[in-house]
Amino acid sequence: LSVVVLAVRNRAQRGCLGCKEQGSAWFISHMYLTQVYSVYCLRLSLNRSLHVDSPPMVPGQSFSYVHGASSVSLLGQTVGQSLQAAADRWPHREALVFLQDGVRKTFSQFQEDVDQAAAGLLALGLRRGDRLGVWGPNTYHWILFQFATAKAGIILVSINPAYQLKELEYTLGKVQCKAVVCPTQFKTQRFCDMLRQICPEMDTAESGVFRSSRLPDLCMVIVTDSRQTGTVHVEDVVQAGSRQNQQELQDLQTKLSFDDPINIQFTSGTTGRPKGATLSHHNIVNNSYFVGLRLGFNWRPIRACVPVPLYHCMGSVVGAMCMALHGITLVFPSAGYDSRANLEAIQNERCNFLYGTPTMYIDMLGQPDLHKYDLSSVESGERFKVCFGSLCPPEVMRKLKTDMNVNDMIIGYGTTENSPVTFLGFPRDNEELKTETVGRILNHTEAKVVDVSSGEVVPLGDPGELLIRAYSVMLAYWDDPDKTSEAITKDRWYRTGDIASLDRFGYCRIVGRIKDMIIRGGENIYPAEIEQFLHTHPKVQEAQVIGVRDERMGEQVCACIRLKEGQDCSREEIRDFCKGQVRQTNRSPGN
Repeated sequence: LSVVVLAVRNRAQRGCLGCKEQGSAWFISHMYLTQVYSVYCLRLSLNRSLHVDSPPMVPGQSFSYVHGASSVSLLGQTVGQSLQAAADRWPHREALVFLQDGVRKTFSQFQEDVDQAAAGLLALGLRRGDRLGVWGPNTYHWILFQFATAKAGIILVSINPAYQLKELEYTLGKVQCKAVVCPTQFKTQRFCDMLRQICPEMDTAESGVFRSSRLPDLCMVIVTDSRQTGTVHVEDVVQAGSRQNQQELQDLQTKLSFDDPINIQFTSGTTGRPKGATLSHHNIVNNSYFVGLRLGFNWRPIRACVPVPLYHCMGSVVGAMCMALHGITLVFPSAGYDSRANLEAIQNERCNFLYGTPTMYIDMLGQPDLHKYDLSSVESGERFKVCFGSLCPPEVMRKLKTDMNVNDMIIGYGTTENSPVTFLGFPRDNEELKTETVGRILNHTEAKVVDVSSGEVVPLGDPGELLIRAYSVMLAYWDDPDKTSEAITKDRWYRTGDIASLDRFGYCRIVGRIKDMIIRGGENIYPAEIEQFLHTHPKVQEAQVIGVRDERMGEQVCACIRLKEGQDCSREEIRDFCKGQVRQTNRSPGN
């Protein structure tokens, strides 16, 4: 565009040289186009590295702040409206495949199930704003109740299936859950037995409704497998909705607001008890919408293999919500994580997209019979891999390309409190950007990097704490104003707690966590940098770097290393490998 405008301006200028005294049209055009070009140049200088509808062409950053300007508007719709639109547009397309349970649903079938389950919840007495917990592995009922609660205006509480008694009781009590959906058991987790220990009143609840003394708000447990005394079976919920309840559900759709809270995701309790990040329709609908656009979900059919857990934001938002917004097909290989099941799903279902975390990729790459699987479908067309949560070491990314024939990968970054994605790469990014950065700012999102001590924006390229401001920032931590104010500033900047840097194109590099930063003799050392280097050792399967106390230096660096199967390696070999490559320590890395 700049070339076209400049050419027309120059032509106008040449044409008016001999006629401007006569006030010709060329002279008027020259003056007008000169003004247009000047304004355009100003806008270009301000925005050229900030527009995110496509990869950047020219640099424009001068300090550590970036704004994801976009020509695509935010959506003003609820989760229920999003799914309904998908069912109207792709009624016969497969939406969900749960291989372990043998469940396959088209968009129209899934929409029908969601309406029945939502009406059933209303029939059982749950109302808009009530909280319902879903506790269990990846099954069809998990995602069914994710959308059914949203349709009924009920707030979904995502509960980690690994929670034990104390964690479970705290979570249910913190958000005043009225009902819980869970299987009787999964592997070693006996969900119903744990609930009975907390709520012994279940044993005498013949109708499935009880009143707990320890959790006074909890009155119902909905089981998804075998029928149990004191519980309500999921089939009874689905069948409970009458015509009156269906009409009530339809009337409710005009009253729901996209700013309503719709999901509570509990974050890690490493700095205390878990906090309930409260997300709205607006948060998760738009985040999944713009993630899908960046990944190219809007212009070709996608069959995505989803081994990540649904209780996590990546599974329920980047997975399930992208299904509703972009009509992609989700394939769930197994209820719990299984590397072989993932590879079989890719092969048998011809998946061309794979969600995952770095650990999942490391496990798949570590399968001794990896070469036996036909993964050619992942190679066809565009091929992406998305890593969220912990950093994905560059060496792992390279091995995905060499060992699994995955040439096109995208890495992203986000937090639960940001619904979750804030940075995401482009399919056309070069290898360095795909392996060394977490991509570029997402649409309608701001980010800045500030000095940890002063809070001032740091120069471009310098590390500091990463702050995010956007539509995607959570509403609050549920019933925890103090923790909310610690995490979100008065001007709505969310403190990620991550150390990062921005380059002149607006790409982000994550250096590590503030709390993980090792201060050795006054020097700041970021574990992620050392971990990434250790992953390049041919014998290393995985590495974690931590700080340990040291009387003289304050802290020293300790590397905990897991070797590849069948490999043997000494501390001295690792030390020699690191010499001249990373900053040396006075202690040997641990094995």
